[in-house]
Amino acid sequence: MCYEFKLTKVKKIGLILLSTVCALNLGAQKPIYQDTAQPIEKRVEDALARMTLEEKIRLIHANEIYSSWGVPRLGIPENHPTDGPLGLRPEMKWNAPVHEGISGDSCTSYPALVCLAATWNPEMGRLYGKSYSEEALYRNKNIILGPGVNICRTPLNGRSFEYMGEDPYLTSQMAVSYIQGVQGNHVAACVKHFAVNNQETNRADINTIVDERTLHEIYLPAFKAAVQEGNVWMVMGAYNKYNGQHCCHNQYLLNDILRKEWNYDGVLASDFGGTHDTKEAIFNGLDLEFGTAIDSIESYDNYFLAFPYLELIKKGEVGVKELDEKVRRVLRMMYRTNMSADKPWGSLASPEHADDARKIAEEGIVLLQNKDNILPLDISRLKRVVVVGENAVTKMSCGGGSSEVKAKYEVLPLDGIRNRLGNKVEIIYKPGYSSAVEPEENEKLRMEAVEAAKLADMVIFVGGLNKQPDQDGESWDRKSYELPYNQNELIEELAAVNSQLVAVMISGNAYAMPWVKKVPGIVQAWYAGTESGNVIASVLVGDVNPSGKLPITFPVSLKDNGAHVLNAYPGDGKKVEYKEGIYVGYRWIEKQKIKPLFAFGHGLSYTTFKYGNATVNKKNMHDVEGLVVTVPVTNVGTREGAEIVQLYVCDDKSSLPRPVKELKRFSKVRLAAGETCNVSFSIDKDALSFYDPELHRWVAEPGKFQFLIGSASDDIRTKVSFELE
Repeated sequence: MCYEFKLTKVKKIGLILLSTVCALNLGAQKPIYQDTAQPIEKRVEDALARMTLEEKIRLIHANEIYSSWGVPRLGIPENHPTDGPLGLRPEMKWNAPVHEGISGDSCTSYPALVCLAATWNPEMGRLYGKSYSEEALYRNKNIILGPGVNICRTPLNGRSFEYMGEDPYLTSQMAVSYIQGVQGNHVAACVKHFAVNNQETNRADINTIVDERTLHEIYLPAFKAAVQEGNVWMVMGAYNKYNGQHCCHNQYLLNDILRKEWNYDGVLASDFGGTHDTKEAIFNGLDLEFGTAIDSIESYDNYFLAFPYLELIKKGEVGVKELDEKVRRVLRMMYRTNMSADKPWGSLASPEHADDARKIAEEGIVLLQNKDNILPLDISRLKRVVVVGENAVTKMSCGGGSSEVKAKYEVLPLDGIRNRLGNKVEIIYKPGYSSAVEPEENEKLRMEAVEAAKLADMVIFVGGLNKQPDQDGESWDRKSYELPYNQNELIEELAAVNSQLVAVMISGNAYAMPWVKKVPGIVQAWYAGTESGNVIASVLVGDVNPSGKLPITFPVSLKDNGAHVLNAYPGDGKKVEYKEGIYVGYRWIEKQKIKPLFAFGHGLSYTTFKYGNATVNKKNMHDVEGLVVTVPVTNVGTREGAEIVQLYVCDDKSSLPRPVKELKRFSKVRLAAGETCNVSFSIDKDALSFYDPELHRWVAEPGKFQFLIGSASDDIRTKVSFELE
């Protein structure tokens, strides 16, 4: 890199402004690359033709940890991604993921993406993306490094809270809606991590072995939908290897599938430090390199796609064809984002954004259990409520790795409960346990909580996981399926002294519940963001009628998970083989005829929904075009509520083994008490198909199919048959 380009931020900004003024020539006709009236592709080609070889090289690698080069001479700005799909990460120093320490980067903390998925509502996905991208615009970020769509193969995956569950169809629909919301504001979404990055253990170099059918049926659909339905502008490669080659420059994943099969025209960016070889990066599809080791400002020159690439060109060992394609893709993304004339203004940590975060969380909280209608709480009958659990007073937005958010504020569960009950009910808080003390100290805390519970009208336990090492967070997986800090023993003791017990559980994935039959009320609250405490309280007292459904299966134990039963996780340190194949989550549970703790798609309401008989407009046909399945759903309860109607497909007989059923459609409907709605689903060939590895394509075989419609994967209310002739 030429010395004159080693500039401070102030000099960079000044040079960009100066070069822009020069290019405009004080009112002269704009060159094509700056003319917003011209088509993007024409502008891209004009800009490319004006760039020097050195400027092209700069455009495809970072110049700070969260910034990549523009072309100052041409007035083309830098790219500024923000790390984290759940809200803006704090500003970082130029050379390390260390907080800059400024005061103006506080923002809205949005619910974890697993909570978004639990809404089963694409409208919430679009709201999430729109709201978050407005904050990105305010901070001059033209790329959001999310959503994460890696399938939850094991409950122990530390980053499950950043992903959207275990089912490829649900994940696809929610990811597309999120992307549409983000990119509608001319900010690039970056779907990640491509591909088969389903564990944090040994993530940097584990070789993931997945058969072709499993890859296409389980682990690729969400990425495919992001590209072909969401038109996502950036994809991030994964750290791991797939079939022996690193994912950030994997020939099969990037060239054969992403570029050729899916016709992707956007940018493929490396995960931070995920690039390992210059020639593989050149020829195997990588466009933009981030995060390779840094020890000085000159380190950026030594990235695999920096000086080493330039030297290969100058020596004649490689040409510029691949470089020009990379530059085209980066420029195309920039013309869609920070160089778009239609880019709107943004806003940061506004009351409107807090309301958005609250709406999403309210729809994502799942009522798992409600024996004897212990919920919603009848405040008029309560005098003393004891709240127990460290998570009642723990902020959850500020940890977990790259998804950390510097929230302007975060309402704690205890504060939310006090806000809603405090004036009428005595609220007593007892920690019950601590993540930061010795075991004997926890024993004392447990005894104090149990004694207080004996005298309470109601006990609300707020526990689960947190984002400390070996729990929910980047760079580590959980060590155990059990709750940490002896919470199981504490819950058992609370239940023994007070039957009026509700457990509010905060986590990003499933966990063991040996106490499930002793606790009448269980609420899965996830990580709910800025308004989390108020959201939890609103569900507990019934201001909000819960409508979330599980996007993951809660198995009784790890013995009910295929990856663990088959000793196919976490691998031997060098490789991990997905021996369970297509049988992930509820697919494995149903194949083995196992009763889950709580099933995929499960979630209760404070009202009741009755399903009528499903009908299909045609019983048999040669083509599925125009095929519609309809079911009447009635709210037979006493209050308004929302139901998620789920349609699963069962192939009665096929040439290859298939799951018992697979989610293929869903619809969230809100009904007043007594109201009936006819819910209709359009069925296409894709809904009936499986991937044939011998033919290397999707196949819908003639034969009988059943459409199973219900409230959860284990709660099918009605079914109807169809024959493809």
